[in-house]
Amino acid sequence: MKKTLSMLLAVVMMAAMVLTSCGGGSEKIFLATGSETGTYYSFGIALGQVMKDKIGQEFGVQSTGASKANIQLVADGDVSMAIVQNDVMDYAFNGTNTFAEEGAISGFSAVATLYAEVIQIVAKPGITSVADLKGKTVSVGDAGSGTEFNAAQIFEAYGMTFDDINKQSLGFTDSADKFKDGQLDAFFVTAGAPTTCITDLATSNDFVILSIGETEMQYLKDNYGYYTEYTLTAGTYDKQTEDATTVAVKATLIAADTLSEDTVYNVTKGIFENVEAIKATHAKGAELSADNGVQGISVPFHPGAEKYFKEIGKLS
Repeated sequence: MKKTLSMLLAVVMMAAMVLTSCGGGSEKIFLATGSETGTYYSFGIALGQVMKDKIGQEFGVQSTGASKANIQLVADGDVSMAIVQNDVMDYAFNGTNTFAEEGAISGFSAVATLYAEVIQIVAKPGITSVADLKGKTVSVGDAGSGTEFNAAQIFEAYGMTFDDINKQSLGFTDSADKFKDGQLDAFFVTAGAPTTCITDLATSNDFVILSIGETEMQYLKDNYGYYTEYTLTAGTYDKQTEDATTVAVKATLIAADTLSEDTVYNVTKGIFENVEAIKATHAKGAELSADNGVQGISVPFHPGAEKYFKEIGKLS
């Protein structure tokens, strides 16, 4: 009997070792995303399916309240990974802006940036620069939102504050509706491009997408490590006749510090070795690359992700 039990135990232990060593391993990942109608959620579903098919890693994708809520869920141990904006990630790590009251949040680290969320400044024709928005009625996004902080930082680069405008705090859809009715001169949107509310606006109204000047661009890069330069090409929207050079934040995958190095390594490797499969499943997969994956990260990498990016020469 003892011999039989010993043999059975040995078989179980060998099976466990095999499961742990294969691709994704036995550690199921719970991934926090965003609302079920948003890009975070659909991208998370696509990512989870490809990771299951390609490396055998199980994902449980959860609908949530997006970036700020996701960071708190990871920090509290309720989920093991999340998709967040990299600027909100920076605020959490440093205890600033939207995390000023709570203070710095620990227990999470960066895996990789996934795709751009573009700061798009929609303005009436005739307005050619952010500086022209002085004295104008401008919506800067919901109060306390990431978009509002993006707008404040861009104005700062131009030596302006919200006191220089007639500030309105409206969501994207409400901003577009007010713009259609002539009640706004401009509004800010931080989202993947093309963005639905701007696409809809193009069916009825003329507008321009403002570019950020070279000096102001450099200021933003120097002072806020999460911004990257982004060219919104002409024709992204029907009424857009010229390229617009702006900045973007990044939808970013983060992980709990307690998630094992092997698991995070396997997921990171799995993502960037299966870009074509992700691209075939979700349009935003087209923006995935190992080069982009390390850009706009202003907090420490998870050891598993760091190991992979060093291995392929993207980190020193």
